[in-house]
Amino acid sequence: VEPVDTLAVRGLPAVLNCLAASDAPVRVEWKKDGTFLNLVADDRKQQLADGSLLISAVVHSKHNKPDEGVYQCVATIDNLGTISSRTARLTVAGLPRFLSQPEGVSVCSGGTEMLSCEVTEELVPFTRWERDGRPVELDGRVIQLPSGALVISNGSQSDAGLYRCTIDALGPAKTTDEAELQVSAGTHRQNSFHRFRETCNEMTRIFHISACNRIPFISIGICMEVSCIYLQIINLTEEDAGIYVCQANSGNMTSEIQAELTVHVPPRFLTRPSNTYAQESMDIIFECDVTGSLPLTVKWMKDGDTVIPSDYFRMHNLQVLGLVKSDEGFYQCLAENDAGNVQASAQLIILDLGKLSFPSERNDPTPSAPRDVVASLVSTRFIKLTWRLPAEPHGENITYSVFYSLEGTNRERVENTSGPGEMLVTIQNLVPDTKYTFRVVASNANGPGESSTPLTVATQLEVQVPGPAPNLQVVSVSTASVTLSWERPMTGNAEIQTYRLFYSEKGRDSEQDMDVTGLSYTMTGLKRFTEYSFRVVAYNKHGPGISTEDVVVRTLSDVPSAPPQNLTLEVLNSTSIMVRWQTPPAGTLNGELTGYKLRYRKGLRRADAMEISTTQLFQLIEGLEKGKMYTVRVSASTVNGSGPTTEWIAAETFENDLDESQVPGVPSSLHVRPLVNRIVVSWTPPENQDVLVRGYKIGYGIGSPHAHTVTLDYKQRFYSIDNLDPSSHYVITLKAFNNMGEGIPIYNSATTRPQSDPIDADIDFYELFNNPYTPAPDPTPMLPPVGVQATVLSHDTVKVSWADNSLAKNQKITDSRYYTIRWKTNIPANTKYKTANTTTLFHTVTALKPNTLYEFSVMVTKSRRSSTHIYHSAPKDVTVISKEGNPRIININWQPPTEANGKITGYIIYYSTDVNAEVHDWVVEPVVGNRLTHQIQGLTLDTAYYFKIQARNSKGMGPMSDAAQFHTPKAEPSDKINYKIFFSKYSSVFVFRKRAACKSSTGSHKYKSSSKDLKPPDLWIHHERLELKPMDKSPEPNPVMTETPIPRTTQDPAAEPSHQRRGESLSFTSPTPHPAPSIEDPVLIYKFLHFFLCMCVESVRNQAPAPEPLVAPSQPCTTAELQKTEALIKEEEPPSMNPLTAHVRPTHPLKSFAVPTVTVSAHNQPTYETALPSTPLLAQPGLFPGYSVLNNMHTKT
Repeated sequence: VEPVDTLAVRGLPAVLNCLAASDAPVRVEWKKDGTFLNLVADDRKQQLADGSLLISAVVHSKHNKPDEGVYQCVATIDNLGTISSRTARLTVAGLPRFLSQPEGVSVCSGGTEMLSCEVTEELVPFTRWERDGRPVELDGRVIQLPSGALVISNGSQSDAGLYRCTIDALGPAKTTDEAELQVSAGTHRQNSFHRFRETCNEMTRIFHISACNRIPFISIGICMEVSCIYLQIINLTEEDAGIYVCQANSGNMTSEIQAELTVHVPPRFLTRPSNTYAQESMDIIFECDVTGSLPLTVKWMKDGDTVIPSDYFRMHNLQVLGLVKSDEGFYQCLAENDAGNVQASAQLIILDLGKLSFPSERNDPTPSAPRDVVASLVSTRFIKLTWRLPAEPHGENITYSVFYSLEGTNRERVENTSGPGEMLVTIQNLVPDTKYTFRVVASNANGPGESSTPLTVATQLEVQVPGPAPNLQVVSVSTASVTLSWERPMTGNAEIQTYRLFYSEKGRDSEQDMDVTGLSYTMTGLKRFTEYSFRVVAYNKHGPGISTEDVVVRTLSDVPSAPPQNLTLEVLNSTSIMVRWQTPPAGTLNGELTGYKLRYRKGLRRADAMEISTTQLFQLIEGLEKGKMYTVRVSASTVNGSGPTTEWIAAETFENDLDESQVPGVPSSLHVRPLVNRIVVSWTPPENQDVLVRGYKIGYGIGSPHAHTVTLDYKQRFYSIDNLDPSSHYVITLKAFNNMGEGIPIYNSATTRPQSDPIDADIDFYELFNNPYTPAPDPTPMLPPVGVQATVLSHDTVKVSWADNSLAKNQKITDSRYYTIRWKTNIPANTKYKTANTTTLFHTVTALKPNTLYEFSVMVTKSRRSSTHIYHSAPKDVTVISKEGNPRIININWQPPTEANGKITGYIIYYSTDVNAEVHDWVVEPVVGNRLTHQIQGLTLDTAYYFKIQARNSKGMGPMSDAAQFHTPKAEPSDKINYKIFFSKYSSVFVFRKRAACKSSTGSHKYKSSSKDLKPPDLWIHHERLELKPMDKSPEPNPVMTETPIPRTTQDPAAEPSHQRRGESLSFTSPTPHPAPSIEDPVLIYKFLHFFLCMCVESVRNQAPAPEPLVAPSQPCTTAELQKTEALIKEEEPPSMNPLTAHVRPTHPLKSFAVPTVTVSAHNQPTYETALPSTPLLAQPGLFPGYSVLNNMHTKT
């Protein structure tokens, strides 16, 4: 137990506690103001049995204060050491008296009032309040401030009465005069704003508060004529320190005062010294890391005496070099500041290795003395020693210890070699021109041996350049200047010629310097609220000395020097505006940002402005008038005040609240006027004026409107697109938007004029807007080419052909028109198009990359008129989710393409387990119409699937979307697995899960071009070619459990080949027969099985006869056959059947929606007849959508 600060009363006893515990006898003594007390000669002070100090009657007068002071308890154990307690201050309170008397006050019902009790600081803890002679009960509404004042909030009639302040516990109670508190029923609305401003200066002087974080709470307050306002901080911490601002607003006027709160934090240990065991000649460190309010003093004591720094005792962490036996004892770290002091102790014990060794070990031989110890290198501050192996090492792995000391002292330090067998060491950190004595001891497994003969060596004389300048201090004196001071270096044998001051801004690598002749300097011209690093180097005639340590200081803060950035106004409705901004530029805040001040006013002219303070980067202004113009500006603030404001920004509230539950419609018109280097665009708003439009977005680019985007205000009706290329065809799109999203765009295109045309003149936008120029439409506009086809000729060559609807039926070109072919790859990083011109209806593109997907488009140009390219885009936002309760079913959702180029008539869904598989190896699912969701069933569990979607319109297929990955769950719920067992009259069993999508695996078909002979895709199985063959038993116990319509890898032994050759028949594996269960409805089972096979298997049309004879063909799935089969099943039911596992594979890949690849040889010239019929198949029931020509072509590897 250590003594603590105590407040004593004159004439009363006082006790300072102290208790030291140990197994050995402890002797306790007391110090007052650093001197031991002679308790024998003082009859008023006595030491109690536990070591505490008792003062029987405190003596205190104006000229005699013998008991007031700083006390410390010292505990000693003989022959072991001494420790000292923390210091404790004894303060004697004066006579209880009040500096002023409370005055009667009147408060309105619900108001707040304060009754003062002004006493000296040491008497505050002894004050309390009474009302009508009874103690006042304190709660959240009635509180007593640390100053002693009583604050009553939300006053009511129950608070009325006579109040008085009382001082207790210091002898007879002393009370103030009674003050009456009256509570009136009315409300007091007197404007006290001017009164507030008049008392600012007085209150600011009062509010500079210092407090210790050990007090329970502190309150900062101000009283005006109406009421008192208080900020109460409970459980005060160091983070609460700072400048507090109280701001009052009254109409258009604002005023504020500041109060600085300084929190004094007593010292606190982060790291305490710990007990240490060491040997003589070793170096040890006692760590002591302390935090607390500055200035903070740390000192070390050994056995009650202060440790003086020397060559062998170094601070801040105490480092003791070259231990000797007398260093043993108790070491204490004492830290002190204005808020208090703490101490921590540790014991150092010096071990005697000779006493710890066993007698048997001392008889084993140890090495003899190392030979020929010499100083091979001597410098001013280090010496390198070498030696030879002892004559009698008595073992291997010999290690060495070098003991050295200053000549004439008995304190040795030791330096060990870095490894066994090493016979050299470098002793560093020596003093120049000083003699040192060295000896070397070798050690083996039995211990240290004999010491070598001492060697005395003197370090060289060092040129006496100045040492570091002591006590470098840097203090900020303003926002742009600091004052530096230092002392003369203690080392150096020549006169100091100058001091060089080095400084740099924190975070910068460059360092600046300047010469100073004196021991202080004030540097000006620095940046505000910026950290700088300073150091000083002294120069004498020998040159620069040793630099001081860097000292970092920050210049004082100031108001911001720049306004906030990017101030924007967004009109939300007819009565509110959202204001947003960003912080001022970096380096312009000049202090810690405390908030922002926003001022707004109605109209553009000068008017009374309203002010709002906030700490956010946005502010909603509400309660505005409809259809009125408002201007807003914002400024940033630090503790020093507000900085410059932004320019006034205007915004007009809406006349009426428009509908924003839907996106705006398409703009009603879009006009363009092309010039040489720019295009002037004008437009009219959407026809539906009831939907809110917050702005417009213009997209433009060469050939594509998505290269650049410009966002404009909702009031704007024209815009000049500048910095364009001459003689270039630009596509322009315009769409309106609001908070719900972007509306439908409107398109237009224009070709800028040639460079030879006159330079663009300045345009009168008002005249343009009121009478926009739009070229008259040509009676026969250019239509884009149709029927674009691409044919792969080789690994790097593709032939592109097309038709022109504006030509005659014979497609003969008789005018000066020409065609522009444009192509690019589907690689996202490659967004550049390549083009070529031709006057024919086909063009051969060469030098393409092998095995790469390309997109081609064609436009026609005649005179100054051109058609547009058809821009292709894929469906977007493809998402895949599993159906709840059935992991084999997924729902795939998507959004339509950005460029639909007409009405969407359907979508094609591709999916596969191999994302790198060819397109014709993916499973296909068609979606008719413009639905944006589809369900796929029968997927395999614990399998990664990849999905792509392709949109289709009346002109054909668009590009595919990026692959979306989805991994099916590892298992399905036990109650959801549903196996069906079907039996047939062929003594085979088929086990199926719910139907899975099937994938075909052969090449594409060839159809006649005549629509008269058009037949549906051959998706029906030629069951007359199907036969059952018994095969070896599958090694898997239940291969059906892992069967999937898509093989996981091409090496999967369970997967059949991807296609069947002509003449091959489908086969089924048949495991060991076993009794089959009974069936309830064999006819239904057969129908389902037959239907399943009909849907999943497709044979090849028009194939050559196979080597094996085939059964005569019959019509698939006829009613007569089904009836016949039903009768056969009813007649015979075999008693046992062999369960078969179906490995049914389609005979060709489903390439119904892929472009057939036409391979051209050198002998057979290609015919460019349309490979696929042009008649859509959507009208045929039960079929996929029809074929169409894609513009996406793969070059052949």
